[in-house]
Order: sequence, then structure tokens, then C-alpha cells
Amino acid sequence: MPRRIIAPDLLECLEHCSHQSRTVGAPMTLFEELLTAPGEDLLKILLKAAARIRNPSEPNRPARDIAKALGLTHAQLVCACGFNPAIRELPDVLEILGFPGYDALAQTRNRYFTTDIYDRLGIKDVLAVYLHVPKDMKLLQVMQYLLGTRLQHIEERIEATVNSLIIERYKKEMRSIYNDGAAQIEFAEERLANTHSGFRALLNEVTMIVESRLIPIGDIFFRDNILPEEKRRLIIKRLIPRALVQTRLKDPGISNQERKMLEEQLLLIEQ
Repeated sequence: MPRRIIAPDLLECLEHCSHQSRTVGAPMTLFEELLTAPGEDLLKILLKAAARIRNPSEPNRPARDIAKALGLTHAQLVCACGFNPAIRELPDVLEILGFPGYDALAQTRNRYFTTDIYDRLGIKDVLAVYLHVPKDMKLLQVMQYLLGTRLQHIEERIEATVNSLIIERYKKEMRSIYNDGAAQIEFAEERLANTHSGFRALLNEVTMIVESRLIPIGDIFFRDNILPEEKRRLIIKRLIPRALVQTRLKDPGISNQERKMLEEQLLLIEQ
């Protein structure tokens, strides 16, 4: 499905939204404990929570009561356990949670992860998933299928509401996707193909991709579908060597707008 382009007035509003850096050195949350726990520890945590339940509200769906006993949402419990690679070899845990098998848990996990917009899954939960998933190749492959759908839902919500809190969290999420290794080359290429995306401009996403080293900087800089302004930002951040700018200027096919920008930046570099 093609993405829509943000209107200029909406983009202007988005650009005024501030962003905050991720908290460094924060204590591990229960979500993160479940996400990263070895199989035996995960089983112990869930058994203790299940033992505290006296009057189950849904006997056939124990995961909801277990989540409540742990002080989590159902989405948090399902995603924390579902993105823990140990769960694939833990039929006892699946039974405790009320899922007939791993595929059923994974289906519910995927639905929550792709549709929830910082409601039942907080931004810290989402960032924890991106940090953890690249450590397991199977989960990393699954994530490539989930990212596009999740981001489409978030971007549609931003276009509809221009909610500054969602925009701030979206920026944090995108930085994590690239910096923590959840993004693969195919994901980056798909984002780059959408040349006139307002979200790409909002995020300064080309710079994110360059800094992630997913695609060589020389490859990106010589592409015609990278806008002059995006290239200017790369030069200003000193990500483009002077020699690359000079080589690009020798190309007779570049636009007048790009040529003018490159000549101006080259003069600044030489000062």
C-alpha cells in the first residue's frame, strides 16, 4: 500500500515536536525480565503469578489473570513472552498462559505489536523489543514482516491526530529500529524508495540510515532519489568526505538544485 505524503502545514507542526533521548542505566522492568529471562526463570515467574490467582475471571484464558497478577497488560505479557526466544521450547509456559501452541501465541503477539500505538504496550516496552530481537535470527526475520505494518498504523494516527506525544515516541522508536539492529537492508531500501515522504523528512531518516551503516554512504550519496536537502544534512554532519562531493559534482546529470547545494557546501568545507 503506498504511503501518503504529509501536507506541508502538518509537517511544520510535526517539526516543532521535541524529542528526548532514551534513558540510560534505568533498572530493568518486569516486561524486560520476562523478555530476556532464561526458560527456567520465565516458568518460575509465571507459576508464582498463577498461584496468586484465587478466582480466575476467564478460566479458559488464564493469561489475562496472570497479566493482572503481575501488574501488566495482556499485551505486555503476550509480547514479552512471545518475543523471548526460549518460549519456543517451553510447552509448560504455553500451557500456563492458555495457548495451545507457539503459533497461537505468536499470532496474538504479532497482532498486538503491529496494531497497538503506545497504549497497552508502552514506548519502553517497544524499545526493549527492538534491543532484544536482533539477538535471535528467527525473531529478527519475523520483525521484518511486522515493522511495515506497525509503522503504517503509527504514521496514519499521526496524520489523523498530530498528537505530539505519539510523534515524540515515534521518533524514539525509529531511532531504536536503526540503532539497535532491528532494521535490515530491505527495510531501509523500502523507506528510501518513498522519496517525498514527510515522515522521512521529519525523522531525517536518510541520516539515520547512514549512521546505522546499513547501506554504504557512497551508495546513498550518489543516488538521484536522495533529495539535495538530505545530502546537505549529511555534509553538515561531516558524514560525507570532501572527495565524494567533488566526484558527485563531476556528474553532468545531477539537477541544478543539487549542483548549487554541493558547490555551496564545498566552499564551506574548504574554509
